[in-house]
Amino acid sequence: MNKLIKKDAIEKVKDELSEINEKGKKTRKGRFVVAALGSIPWIGGAIAASSAIHAEKEQGKINDLQKIWLEEHNRKIEELYYTIYQINERLDAAGQDVHERMESEEYLTLVRKGFKEWDNAETFEKKEYIRKLLTNACATDLTTDDLIQLFIEWIRLYHETHFLVIKEIYKTPGVTRGQIWSNLNGSQPREDSLEADLYKLLIRDLSTGGIIRQHREVDYWGNYVKSSTRKSKSGTLTSAFDNEKQYELTELGKKFVHYTMEEVVIKIDE
Repeated sequence: MNKLIKKDAIEKVKDELSEINEKGKKTRKGRFVVAALGSIPWIGGAIAASSAIHAEKEQGKINDLQKIWLEEHNRKIEELYYTIYQINERLDAAGQDVHERMESEEYLTLVRKGFKEWDNAETFEKKEYIRKLLTNACATDLTTDDLIQLFIEWIRLYHETHFLVIKEIYKTPGVTRGQIWSNLNGSQPREDSLEADLYKLLIRDLSTGGIIRQHREVDYWGNYVKSSTRKSKSGTLTSAFDNEKQYELTELGKKFVHYTMEEVVIKIDE
């Protein structure tokens, strides 16, 4: 009951919006908060319903179901509020170029798309990828906004198991499929098993998606060198857990990892 009496996350958000409206702020923080919250459809209803429930609570009319509803939405908004706070705190300490970027319509478009997917993300890890992506998309200019939008789509599209494979290849460029499986799972199943089929699907998804590829030699100008073809003497097809062919991230894959899985250090203006 004490959790309902003290100021909760919904009240914090209401205060934040009220402060922006009352002072007519068009600052980077105000625009960012409005863009983030405006992309999540249930926020307005939650705030309105919270006000009604709090009014009933003061009259002693709140029931157990309403308490559960308020606590659940308070938890979700607390998580949202903390994510917004983390991004703002990190970018507030940055230089003028970052501040100008934060106020631009191009960046705010990314914020709206990013928080829409943040709300739909089914895991904490995916929410963290989006938080880092939005922070890095403002703090660095190593890629275009079109690619940032593509990265947001990848976070939505791929499962957490895809990201585990990506991390293994990022940690050890040139790792084989067999080594990746061993690092993540241990014992190796049969080639005709469900696990083998699923693993081949994961590798195929990431390969056709342009995130990973088999290692290739390049010449001085960056052209891929044709490998000499060797006929296999084995009577079986290549194993799902092959230990010969090496895998690496594509340049696009490296950029994706940089933006979504790393905390970029922000330089502060002197």
